[in-house]
Amino acid sequence: MGEVLVIAAALVWGVVAGALLPRAAYRFSVPPGEAWRDRCPDGHPVRGWAGRARCALCAADVSSYGPRSVWPVTFTALLCAALATVTGPRPELGVWLLVTPVGVLLAVVDLRVHRLPDPLTLPLAVGTPALLGVASLVPGHAGDPGTALLGALALGGFYLLLFLINPAGMGFGDVKLALGAGAALGWYGWGAVLLGTFAAFVCGAVYGGTLVVLRKAGRKTAIPFGPFLLAGAGAGVLLGAAG
Repeated sequence: MGEVLVIAAALVWGVVAGALLPRAAYRFSVPPGEAWRDRCPDGHPVRGWAGRARCALCAADVSSYGPRSVWPVTFTALLCAALATVTGPRPELGVWLLVTPVGVLLAVVDLRVHRLPDPLTLPLAVGTPALLGVASLVPGHAGDPGTALLGALALGGFYLLLFLINPAGMGFGDVKLALGAGAALGWYGWGAVLLGTFAAFVCGAVYGGTLVVLRKAGRKTAIPFGPFLLAGAGAGVLLGAAG
């Protein structure tokens, strides 16, 4: 019964957290170098960062802007429930539930404008290993904070190398995102780090190949890699927790 309650609570948390993402996704979804949006498409002020992407001053038929709530809510809720299912009532579950909405928000923004905002990636890079360090102080945890820190440095260093080799193919935002992802994967050991890294590139290759086959992109078309980096990290964490 306790595990069922944990999963149900995680699902509810995912629904609530996901419902708060659309406005932030709209405000962050601007091309690199531009200031964050503070106006709706009709020019009315957008106040706050959390909540629905809807303007109270616009006409009802044009009041919605940004991504629809259904997708952030669905993905966040399902991911939180899946993490609760495999992790159980361990202390690190609290960390996964906190970082998951940030990861979903980053994926949405990167898909929309090929950008991973520093106000999201940097707190994730610092906060994930720090929170896992706190979780390691609570009895019942199932990970290693030392390996989490090393995983962050290793994966961040690997993506930095890729960025230096081919800046056009790998953005520096991906490097910063890899720090947080590496910490999450490293919590469950080097096997999870390798699995998550491999899964990210497989997902990216499948996505890019599909676009080429459908003639929606060419071989040199840039694709946002952040969502696949996050997907690989999610897969690694899920399998690491289940193991």
